[in-house]
Amino acid sequence: MKNTIDNRQVARLLEETADLMEIDGADSFRVRSYRRAAETAQQTTVELAATETAELLAIPGIGKGMAANIRAITETGTFPQREELLARYGAGLLELLKLPGMGPKTVALLWDAAKVATIDQLAAAIAEGRLNGLPRMGEKQIAKLSKGIEDYRRGAGRFRIDAAEQEAARLVAYLSSFDGIDRVTPAGSLRRGRETVGDLDLLATGPACEPGSTEAAVEHVAAYADIRDIIAKGENKISFHTREGLQVDVRLLPGSSYGAALQYFTGSKAHNVALRQRALKMGLTLSEWSLARLDDESVVAAATEEEIYAALDLKWIPPEMRESLGEIELAARGELPLLIGLNDLRGDLHMHTTASDGRNSIREMAEAAVARGLGYIAITDHTKALAMANGLDEKRALEHMARIREVDSEMEGRIRVFAGIEVDIMGDGSLDLDDEVLAQLDVVIASVHSRFEQPREEMTARVIRAIENPNVDILGHPTGRLLLRREPYDLDMGAVIRRAAELGVALEMNAAPERLDLCDRDLRLAKELGAKVVISTDAHSIAGVGRMEYGVSQLRRAWLSAGDVLNTREAEGFVAGLRRRA
Repeated sequence: MKNTIDNRQVARLLEETADLMEIDGADSFRVRSYRRAAETAQQTTVELAATETAELLAIPGIGKGMAANIRAITETGTFPQREELLARYGAGLLELLKLPGMGPKTVALLWDAAKVATIDQLAAAIAEGRLNGLPRMGEKQIAKLSKGIEDYRRGAGRFRIDAAEQEAARLVAYLSSFDGIDRVTPAGSLRRGRETVGDLDLLATGPACEPGSTEAAVEHVAAYADIRDIIAKGENKISFHTREGLQVDVRLLPGSSYGAALQYFTGSKAHNVALRQRALKMGLTLSEWSLARLDDESVVAAATEEEIYAALDLKWIPPEMRESLGEIELAARGELPLLIGLNDLRGDLHMHTTASDGRNSIREMAEAAVARGLGYIAITDHTKALAMANGLDEKRALEHMARIREVDSEMEGRIRVFAGIEVDIMGDGSLDLDDEVLAQLDVVIASVHSRFEQPREEMTARVIRAIENPNVDILGHPTGRLLLRREPYDLDMGAVIRRAAELGVALEMNAAPERLDLCDRDLRLAKELGAKVVISTDAHSIAGVGRMEYGVSQLRRAWLSAGDVLNTREAEGFVAGLRRRA
């Protein structure tokens, strides 16, 4: 298999170049052309690396110059314009753009006024007071930047689960193309479904991975095109950083030890310690190679995880549960819950169309949901307070509701299309759409989209007041976090969940990989307090409809079963479970 740059990487390089061009003061038309090309690369189904120049030119928005850039990227991993800008400014400016509220214009200001080109230099400039008095750099903005730096450093070296999974998929395909590698399996925190991943563990087995036969396979891994630097290389392990900075550890293993290795490199440290202690009490020793007897070192189990757990008198424990939170004790009693799965879900309850900030029509979203096997959806466009998202006022909301119901009728029973809305929670907890309109909708989600900086007591009272409105069915993305970009707002989640349970308001597990909100801890609390839970995509295009796999991982990490989630029910049962109909 040829090792190539994929469309996502092409899009990232073009988008980053557009940012650098804007910082450089380039013509806005040229900057927009790069951004359009990046979006095209992200959305097109054409594999750009395998496409000739003439075919690239046939893609809307790709001219001769951009086709040449794309060809250079797919062949060399970069292109001249990008390299010129990086030589002028350095890659640190791209890192600055990852801070909350930092766009190209602000980065350009900091560069011009204070020659700030990295996050460390920005932190120093703030500490020395060199930003005081600069345009758009008031006391609040500087404080916001300081917090953004703290948040970024806290998450540095970590990657969202979707980014890690995509990299894992590319590596699995690349490693599997080598003759003698039969099986490649991601382990570690990715297999446990953690919302962010610090490094990627891959286990490979096959004839080329047997002791004494690994040299060629190790060199094949070392030739992977996306490697930035190799950290270590040994007989059966190679570690490296990808170009984006993700650490990858590839281990080559004999097939006879696959199960022991998979168990060892999947469980959290605490889970594995508890398992090894259990083994010792049974006169056994557990390692990445096998479960063996202490007295004569004879192997008891090694080939599969099921054998390992069975030999320890345990039911096999799903990877998402392996965090030493009592799962071993449950497995010993045979009382592990039957965790929810993606196939249990019947509906998707949160999505946006061209009526607000979505990219597809109601009908297109409905057809996409049919294609993914769903039985119902709720169309929930934004309301007027979110002007930047073209939010609906009362008149437009009523017109939109009528159109949704027309589409529901047009679908002729192939899928139910509920008329919904995502109404904004204002600073005082009121909602930005009249109750008379909200009462006519099938599903009302209430969400916070502004004033994230409110103090804890104020924010908690704000959210509780909102869900006390009798028209609210669901609290959307309850903590407002954006993974690795924005911390949750300060909120007493215990108080909010407890009040939601009392009112019958459902809490959303927003499955968008940039949110995954609620986290597994809060989901466990919701179950303990008896609060209703739904899961939805927050899709803004047909590509996102029904894509709830990362959210399901969080539900599984919280030990939720299908019965704990409202939209595992068929349409009638889901409607009956909503607050206003329960």
